[in-house]
Amino acid sequence: MSDDGNPPQDGAAPGLIAGQPENERTLLIVDDDEPLCQRLARAMERRGFIVRTADSVASGVAAAAEAPAFAVVDLRLGDGSGLDVVKTLRKTRPSARIVMLTGYGNIATAVAAVKAGAVDYLPKPVDADAVERALLASDAAGLPPPPEDPMSADRVRWEHIQRVFEQCDRNVSETARRLKMHRRTLQRILGKHAPRN
Repeated sequence: MSDDGNPPQDGAAPGLIAGQPENERTLLIVDDDEPLCQRLARAMERRGFIVRTADSVASGVAAAAEAPAFAVVDLRLGDGSGLDVVKTLRKTRPSARIVMLTGYGNIATAVAAVKAGAVDYLPKPVDADAVERALLASDAAGLPPPPEDPMSADRVRWEHIQRVFEQCDRNVSETARRLKMHRRTLQRILGKHAPRN
């Protein structure tokens, strides 16, 4: 079992970073879900990271001033968006490897996270093995392997609609016009939860 109670995944080797200098092992975790944050912090410490935690945009931005080498940032925090923390981290340490976490995953927010400077985007719940792989992945590794359970066509359609909606600043009329869709039809789609797969 992995440190967070989940079975270890293929390719996860605890301690991959342990031989690095201290300033190359610093990790900031910003999440307002305290149990998850503490559990992930303990698991990452066991993997050799030097961990600091924060529970808000304000405390995350303050901690970013220490220029950690790695960061795991929740997208939605009680006092705002984790994207603000990502932008600050990019300014204090442009080479930082940042992974965005969210329980509200869709393509539009993933694109926003990457544009802000995140190297990867993981939906919650997530285990420490997946976080470690994302933080330590080589940029030269190319595309990841295909998913075991890829999104269905319904989910891809829903994600596309969500992305255009976000790009239109959440304006239903403009989104409907661009998608060549009746406004009421779009409102019904936006009122539903994402398809499960």
